[in-house]
Amino acid sequence: MTNTLTSGDRVLVLGSSGFVGSHLAPVFDALGVELVRFDLHPDPHSARPTQIGDVRDVDALIEAMAGCTAVLNLAAAHHDFGIGTATFESVNVGGARAICAAMEYHGITNLCFYSSVAVYGEHATPPDEHTTPEPVNDYGRSKLAAEAVYRQWEAGGGRRALIVRPAVVFGPRNFANLYKLIRQIDRHRFLPVGPGANRKSMCFVANVVAAIGYLWSAPSRLPDGEPEVYNYVDKPDLASRETVSLVYRALGRREPRARLPLAPVLLAAKPFDLVGRATGKDLPITSARVQKLSAAETAFTADRIREVGFTASVSLPEGIETMVDWYQREGRHATPVVHLPPVDVQR
Repeated sequence: MTNTLTSGDRVLVLGSSGFVGSHLAPVFDALGVELVRFDLHPDPHSARPTQIGDVRDVDALIEAMAGCTAVLNLAAAHHDFGIGTATFESVNVGGARAICAAMEYHGITNLCFYSSVAVYGEHATPPDEHTTPEPVNDYGRSKLAAEAVYRQWEAGGGRRALIVRPAVVFGPRNFANLYKLIRQIDRHRFLPVGPGANRKSMCFVANVVAAIGYLWSAPSRLPDGEPEVYNYVDKPDLASRETVSLVYRALGRREPRARLPLAPVLLAAKPFDLVGRATGKDLPITSARVQKLSAAETAFTADRIREVGFTASVSLPEGIETMVDWYQREGRHATPVVHLPPVDVQR
């Protein structure tokens, strides 16, 4: 058994109704692979049925995996607000254990896990796949622990655990940081802060799902014994001021020449931090958000995936333009729906 995706395979996609999962169908269709959907919620963007279930529920997973030949795990607790440490642990790590148990029940030996560059934590230089992970938050720690669960499962022999660690992913139907930036600029509620020279590693969603298909449809391209781990980032990285300029241009707006100094803006954002902590709401203006966009350097190395032959079809400027176009057609009036996982699952 080669543990590669080939025409006729049937893949259970956990977390299929999420942002990345909703963009998978074209890649799987091109490979001749059947996508079997599993999520806590149905996918409003697809007419294909979704099996409703919790990734921590072994019995539900065993039922959903019947007849499947591979598993792609996109399911995760990942939001910055509304999720406690115990839920990160139970969904991301407990879910990994439940998935392995269900795969062992069915004899499935082919897995792809959608992890995150959050496992690296903070480093002075851009981390690559050989950098020792030092996560600094619950999301990164639980993703790294889940990777360890899958590595232990893979050590059982004859099994494949392909791990992809993307940076921040954006694209149509995503309502995270880039959407909020586009919305603020569109509503005339944004002024550039600081010099904006900080680099921000990002990925366009169509490139990420294409990379998963490329890697998974062939045997491991790494030396024997090398863990099959790939960072994913669209290169070259953009400085934050370049991202802002691209959004203004795509919206057909003139970018302001003035840039506010960083220090007083961070001070002015402190009251919003207090309100956010008191209410548990993710406010559009916080000191952390200002720092992240205007000063924080979040760059990652992603040479390995290019060394094995993958080429992204969409550049970062093209991806930003595509997202702004979606925003103007649909996203401006869309209401983001945040699906938080239950604290625990009923067995």
